[in-house]
Amino acid sequence: MAHDVSALTAELTDMAATDHRLAVGANSDNPAERLSWRRSTARHGDRLNEIMDEYGWPTAELVGEEAARAAWLIAQHADRQLDVQRRALQLMQQAVSAGSAGSAGPRELAFLRDRVLVNEGRKQVYGTQIAGVKDGAPVPWPCEEPERMDELRAEVGIEPFDEYVAQFSIA
Repeated sequence: MAHDVSALTAELTDMAATDHRLAVGANSDNPAERLSWRRSTARHGDRLNEIMDEYGWPTAELVGEEAARAAWLIAQHADRQLDVQRRALQLMQQAVSAGSAGSAGPRELAFLRDRVLVNEGRKQVYGTQIAGVKDGAPVPWPCEEPERMDELRAEVGIEPFDEYVAQFSIA
């Protein structure tokens, strides 16, 4: 079992590294780069589903902080596999509630929850998902309670929306 877990830790970390490397192609003008990104996220989503079958949510206690965060990233980017995202959200919610999610905690859970809601065509809660840019400023997908967005963000450790989007603003 210990060998399996160390192999799983390495595998999750490697998948996240691949994700980071290919993510630049997600919105590329180059169709081959977009396709490479889609194939990678689909492969990773399928593998995460298998991992969840065998281990449940890969918590920090099981695989370490870095690999637990990698699992969250893989779920976050499994946009064309809503079933995988929903399952990851449910298992991660249980881990966070039990206090065993490690570095993938309430903040990451909020990002995944918003991602699932947006992918379901529903309003998000925390304003973490950006719909586009208007007049040079990022605009979030519609939120359930836009007037409470920053308050809800603060509850899970996410900076205020304006500070968050300043990281992405087009100079």
